[in-house]
Amino acid sequence: MSSNMIKSFRDLTPEERQLAGGKGAMLSKMYQDGYPVPEGFVVLPSAFHENKLRDEAWSKIQSVLKEIRDKNAGCLFAVRSSALSEDSSAASFAGEFETVLNRNTDEEIKEAIYKVFQSKESYRVKAYTSVQGMNQSHQIAVVIMLMVPSEISGVLFTADPITGSHESMSGNYVYGLGEQLVSGESNACPFKLFRPGGKYAGPKDFKKYSSKLFRYASRLVKDLGCQQDIEWAVSKGRLYILQARPITTLKAYNLDTYEMNASLDGDYLWTNTNVGEAMSDVFTPLSWSVIRALDEEQSIIPNYYLFSGNICGRMYSNVNVALSMYKAFGRDYKPVLRKMNYIFGKTTKNMDIPIYPFSGLQLLKVMLPRIGHMLKCSRKISRSIPLYIKDTPAWCRNMKKRIEQVNDGNELLGLWKEELWPCNCKILLAGRYAPRKKIMALFKLNEKLPELLGKEAADALLSSLGGNSSLESLGPVVGISKIIKGEMTKEEYMLKYGHRSPHEFELSIPDPSEDKMWLEKQIEENKKAGVDAESLLKNQENQYILEMKNLKERFPSKYDQIKKQIEDAREGSSIREALRSEWSRVFRANRTFALKAGQLTGIGSDVFFLYIHEILDLLTGDRSALEHIPARQKNYDSYRALPPLPSIIRGRIDPYKWVKNPDRRVDYYDFTSPADTVSSNFETLKGFPGAAGKIEGPVRILRDPEDGNLLQPGEILVASTTNIGWTPIFPKAGAIITDIGAPLSHAAIVARELGIPAVVGCGSATLRLKTGDKVLVDGSRGEIKILDK
Repeated sequence: MSSNMIKSFRDLTPEERQLAGGKGAMLSKMYQDGYPVPEGFVVLPSAFHENKLRDEAWSKIQSVLKEIRDKNAGCLFAVRSSALSEDSSAASFAGEFETVLNRNTDEEIKEAIYKVFQSKESYRVKAYTSVQGMNQSHQIAVVIMLMVPSEISGVLFTADPITGSHESMSGNYVYGLGEQLVSGESNACPFKLFRPGGKYAGPKDFKKYSSKLFRYASRLVKDLGCQQDIEWAVSKGRLYILQARPITTLKAYNLDTYEMNASLDGDYLWTNTNVGEAMSDVFTPLSWSVIRALDEEQSIIPNYYLFSGNICGRMYSNVNVALSMYKAFGRDYKPVLRKMNYIFGKTTKNMDIPIYPFSGLQLLKVMLPRIGHMLKCSRKISRSIPLYIKDTPAWCRNMKKRIEQVNDGNELLGLWKEELWPCNCKILLAGRYAPRKKIMALFKLNEKLPELLGKEAADALLSSLGGNSSLESLGPVVGISKIIKGEMTKEEYMLKYGHRSPHEFELSIPDPSEDKMWLEKQIEENKKAGVDAESLLKNQENQYILEMKNLKERFPSKYDQIKKQIEDAREGSSIREALRSEWSRVFRANRTFALKAGQLTGIGSDVFFLYIHEILDLLTGDRSALEHIPARQKNYDSYRALPPLPSIIRGRIDPYKWVKNPDRRVDYYDFTSPADTVSSNFETLKGFPGAAGKIEGPVRILRDPEDGNLLQPGEILVASTTNIGWTPIFPKAGAIITDIGAPLSHAAIVARELGIPAVVGCGSATLRLKTGDKVLVDGSRGEIKILDK
């Protein structure tokens, strides 16, 4: 029995690590993985009975101590705590439990074991526990390890614990034992190890060991999946690793409780200008996990999240990681940034773009296999895009019917793995590998045409991108006009557009196809407003024809080239929008799958608070994840209570502190200057020119498209962001103003198509304007002048 109470670092199994506490588990893992960890063993909690060491456990301890002494004459031992809650990602308890050093005899070590074990009842442990909001009782294991007679002892943070920057690893060391460093008894020598190569900056005494420490630290971060606080020592010319724990201040995710804040992990530049427009909801764990899995499926850059950087349930993209790739290969990222600005909006003038310290060589090793796989997929997928667009609607209808008829968990599991998930991936990749040249034509025209022709003429040429077929994003509003005219039935409308809604990527929310009254309400509102979307589109088409004629007269030598680019942009935009619609359609089939899983397992709508991998486990009978649902629901509700977060975030943000600032900026937040606020004393708001035209009128603030009935014809719609779910109310608006947006965002494109002036990406319009304020919107200049508050 004693063998199950005392385990050497070498013999502790992965299953037993959870009983060995944070320190014991980590030392064992590092020892077994080949890190230079001194020899030692763990006294598990089962070795104690009623706070006393069992006799058989003590006999085993004496036996192991003798084995170590036989190999290390005259050695001393360190006796350390290893509470099950200690050195976790949630709390470190650093220095709270007892540590006893330099013990020699069996009796000294036994006395030290009791001292460490009993420290769980100390006042300081209970105080720290209370502050952390943790359970007051602690199970404790005890680590006994060979003392290293340190000549140099130190700590190393693999990322900056304050800013989160990964640019360098920072450390301190002292001469002699590390306790002097922890207690502050001795002045420490600071040093840095710069990524990606580990360049050393610090006192020369330690330089000869620095490259080895950098290699071990880099490997630990990779192996453990998070930044580390590492204790180390040098003895007789050899470097030892004495402990590693997560840097608790950089804890970005707690998957058990759905505590999500990706900004805490490092110094990144996050934006939701594009992704937050399409995915504007606070996401449940299920929706986020599916999108994260899709993100990882199509990404070739490590840790780059285009869709699924999660800050309090909201989706963000970390654009600086993609830009840093160019820097790693010695290329200038600025031309790429200029193109990205059309999608993500511009960063503020005073905000630096943090460069992630990639190693070009290491990046190439990671990326090449992914690039090869993607190229292979792209050739096959790009040829099949027309079929995907044509066949996906019928495939989705059939898949939903099959899911609804399933009565067995294993059968449902098979449908997901063999058909539904592969289709999710396929349609997403189709969007990635749509004809790039034709899609990029729109970017080039957005750069060139306004300079050549002026903003209004350029807008006229860049509207009507759908040509006679109209863009898919306009389908829901045009379709309602057709129903009113008797050109489309309600059933046909639902088959074509029933999957489109403001919440199409949040699986817990029904879409219009599940709500019979949704379409009736839209028809009624359109009749009441007396606005015909098809007429607005026809007006834009006529304006397009007129401007094309003017273009030919003014620039005959450039006409054919520009006409070809416009035709390419029309085709590229049409394909992109169609694929985006079909991706949404496939994604909604995931809701049918989730609802059926909830039904078969008896958990109902709680299924949306599980991650996708947990649902798959649940279908095989593993119900262990269900215990986390209450905590996740609580955090989800807390996220929903927050207002819209800044569209651009540099570095680390605490949204709960940020929201308490009445003068907070909504356009951006910069960790390096968090006090930067917007003055409320201004007469003009600025954003991006979205769609040309000037109009004066009263403002209507809308938080949600479901409140579209409040918008009166001719009022100026002001919203934090808009997506396709807002489209049916656009024709009523005299103009459109958004906090979040860029020149090629949804609001800008649709407004241009309908000929409605728009200013997007204003940052704080919903904070600074109130319903009833009178403003002048200048879509060409991207300005809103406040006339009367």
